[in-house]
Amino acid sequence: MAKTKEVDNNETINKIKEILETLKPYLNMDGGDVEFIDYKDKIVYVKLTGACAACMFSDETIKNGLYETIKMDVPEVEGVINVTI
Repeated sequence: MAKTKEVDNNETINKIKEILETLKPYLNMDGGDVEFIDYKDKIVYVKLTGACAACMFSDETIKNGLYETIKMDVPEVEGVINVTI
């Protein structure tokens, strides 16, 4: 039986959430955190919180930290965007 797109998407989301959980302690050390918001059209949407929300290095955290780490295990991801809600 073939997997549905929804099942594949849910598996991808679960992988992304697991990866974010492994990264949280590093962000927490600097007083920040990350919250998973959504995964849509190969883009991961997160919300940086705490000290990370206003940090001048948040773009670097997104690009070189979150994106690169997620991309290693979930190669279909094409980007990570920090959303402000």
